[in-house]
Amino acid sequence: MAAISQFIVQSTIRSGLYALIAIGFTLIFGVGGVLNLAHGASIVLGAYGAYLAAQAGLGVAGAVAAAVIIPALFGAVMYLTIIKRFEHEPIMVMILTLVTSVAMEQVILNSFGAQPVAIPQFMAGNFSIAGTNVQFNLLAVFILSWAIIIGLFLFINYTNFGKAILATSMSAKGASLVGIKSNRINLATWVIAGALAGIAGMALGSQLGATFAMGRNPLVLSFSIVVIGGIGSIRGSVIGAYFIGFLEVAVIQYISSDLAGIAPLLVLIAVLIVKPEGLFGRELAE
Repeated sequence: MAAISQFIVQSTIRSGLYALIAIGFTLIFGVGGVLNLAHGASIVLGAYGAYLAAQAGLGVAGAVAAAVIIPALFGAVMYLTIIKRFEHEPIMVMILTLVTSVAMEQVILNSFGAQPVAIPQFMAGNFSIAGTNVQFNLLAVFILSWAIIIGLFLFINYTNFGKAILATSMSAKGASLVGIKSNRINLATWVIAGALAGIAGMALGSQLGATFAMGRNPLVLSFSIVVIGGIGSIRGSVIGAYFIGFLEVAVIQYISSDLAGIAPLLVLIAVLIVKPEGLFGRELAE
């Protein structure tokens, strides 16, 4: 019984972090139809932004603000200077975002070195759920994840600007015909996605510390979640994140921790073969 409760608690909390990591990647993919391979770089910037704010004595609130603002500005600059010119050329966007990500990693490496740096936790201490010891910081990340998911859902579905984002994701040409400026929507999407990636970077760094290469695994994870859940579907990404989170913990707890990173990739391959549009994604159409 204790093993089952431990599995449920660990899986649920891990899945919340995964959803937080992937949701910004999903947003850009859903609206712009492009893969942002600099998503990992935004995660790194969020973590190091939180680190710099903490070092400056700004506390947890200042660290959160830095983790949000710096990657959001990075997303805006990247869109205005690079992506806007090639937003209708997905392959070029993939190349440019990949190069940008590698360059940003080198900047972080040269500035801070290769050793991990400590990121402030949202909350300190531990507590017990059903006999399982859980950090308050992990609980805070889980609550934050769902607050962002619910907030994003309400924003997309119940505000005029959110509905404009939704319309653009369905048909950019159709949205332009009713007066929606796609450039403005895409810029906002990159800013929001950057902010979400940044807070995910702080959440991830608060558990493991931050390094210049910490964004690589989350990038692969985000891609897997988006494909499994459905390309462009926020709901699908949340479900995909929970599916992978539960799967990884099950593999670690009941099989071998060495296979934890392989299991989601095997599922990804199976989904691409059987249902390439994902669980809740839109069918690809010309």
